[in-house]
Amino acid sequence: MSYINVWIHFIWSTKNREPYLTKELRSKIFSHIRDNAKEKHIHIDSINGYKEHVHLLISMNQNQTIAEIVHLLKGESTYWININKLTKNRFCWQKEYGAVSVDYSAIKTIREYINNQETHHQKRSFSEEFNILMEKYKFNNKER
Repeated sequence: MSYINVWIHFIWSTKNREPYLTKELRSKIFSHIRDNAKEKHIHIDSINGYKEHVHLLISMNQNQTIAEIVHLLKGESTYWININKLTKNRFCWQKEYGAVSVDYSAIKTIREYINNQETHHQKRSFSEEFNILMEKYKFNNKER
């Protein structure tokens, strides 16, 4: 038997960071993403976001890759949003995404951070948050 304990914090935004994700729409989309993930044996611990982005905390299993999870969740949710005409214009997620490993001891902190996105973004915009995360995780650092 294999023992796997890999947690990933995923973040992605709407194309061009368009603020499509109203509170009502977020609820529908995040519920659908969770249901779709369950069907595909992807364990979403937490999902939330704000007007133009989503955060997920996912516990990966031994047969999954980060790229596969993102492809399955972003692709299917884009299709579902458009087929159900949930936005006035054609909906797309941005091609890029962020994925950061989470130490088991930090899961509670990340979970709380994800679950409090609306409050969090009353103080800091997604652009500001994005820049902080880019620096914190050294995504701009060519020496990594």
